[in-house]
Amino acid sequence: MTTRFEGLVEQLHRGKIDRRTFIVRAIALGATGTAVMSALSRGASAAAQEGGAASIGNPDIAHVEGTDKGTIKIYSSWPRTGSMEGIGVDAYEAAKLAFADLGNMAGGFAIEYVALDSGIAANNGGWDPGVESANANQALADADCMAYMGTYNSGAAKISIPIMNEAGMAMISFANTYSGLTKSVPGTEEGEPDVYYPSGKRNYCRVIAADDIQGALGARWAVESKGVGSAYVLDDQSLYGHGVAQVFNDTLKEVGAEVLGFEGYDPKAPDYQALMTKIADAAPDLVYVGATVENNPSKVLLDMRGLMPADEVIFMGPDGLFTQAFIDGAGDASNGAFLTFAGLPTNELEGPGADFFTRMSEILGHAPDGYSTYSYDCTVAIVQAIDKVGEKDRAKILDALMGTTNFTSLVGKTWSFTETGDIDVPSMSINEIKPNDEGKLAITFIEVIGA
Repeated sequence: MTTRFEGLVEQLHRGKIDRRTFIVRAIALGATGTAVMSALSRGASAAAQEGGAASIGNPDIAHVEGTDKGTIKIYSSWPRTGSMEGIGVDAYEAAKLAFADLGNMAGGFAIEYVALDSGIAANNGGWDPGVESANANQALADADCMAYMGTYNSGAAKISIPIMNEAGMAMISFANTYSGLTKSVPGTEEGEPDVYYPSGKRNYCRVIAADDIQGALGARWAVESKGVGSAYVLDDQSLYGHGVAQVFNDTLKEVGAEVLGFEGYDPKAPDYQALMTKIADAAPDLVYVGATVENNPSKVLLDMRGLMPADEVIFMGPDGLFTQAFIDGAGDASNGAFLTFAGLPTNELEGPGADFFTRMSEILGHAPDGYSTYSYDCTVAIVQAIDKVGEKDRAKILDALMGTTNFTSLVGKTWSFTETGDIDVPSMSINEIKPNDEGKLAITFIEVIGA
């Protein structure tokens, strides 16, 4: 049986039979459950090494198989319900896929993924400060937890980074873009970012470009490519929304465009008719809305289009609106809206990214959200840090993660973390919401900017 089973394992690893067929045949041969699971894990790892979606990361770091050293847990925290379901669930499934692609093991340890939800129903699924704080402390209290993956919202990161920092826990985000979390630039608050690192040592990194890049490139593109001469800038009064809107506002002025107004809107207001009447009277070429999807930007756009049609006034927003939920909420009013995003839509990816798109589409039943690629990247970065260290040691894993270099992402860029925890080769794209080949409104890639 041993020889026949080993031959069956070889067929699995070479992709000549699928997992279901392998399990059925292995059981028929009398293989134990432990042997079957071990072969499946080794098969996932082998597939990754042979060029599947998990062939990203630093090629010089060998993936260490086996689970004889025990168990390491990785926690994550971001919203996954309500208006955040599309982003949050896709990111969760992407992380699960990455762990599975690497055999749910690293550095000789079995990896257990614990996914926490930081959202509440009262916020339409958006994050809650108390929940995020509790999630961070739950992760810290688990002696098996070696890294914390999150958050989605930059405001939530302000809460959890200091908690993790004092305990020396590595934290990595697939979506936080507020600049002040890692660096002091125009538009950030006094004392940032040092206020988030009470230990004096950095423990936080992110695999997506910060808002000082996104807001500036978006504003320059609007002026240079669309001929925008004047704009009205709004934000949802969140840390992220105001931060990216501030950079957009400041850059518009730098490049010679006129800012006719810059203010925060109430994300809980039932309508924005009065606000839009005021903006329409100012007659801007463009309205920019810095916001995340749970803070009512779809209603802002709906009310805007009632007074300012798309052929007269451009609508533009940042990656917080880069989701199907924003389109669903605004309906036909979203047609023609422009969005910046720190990467590419998932259907534009090539190589390992294209493989990721295919497999995730099968898992989800729809095209994966743009942020899901970064969730996958985060997961691989954590696994490689554990592989490099080979020990159940928070401090050493933190140092290894912060020291990540030569990492090739699903988007196709190769980057390293800087001393601030930012990637040194950021990417940014302009996208437009318009009908796809099936006639359904969708986010469509236009061009890479700032490359």
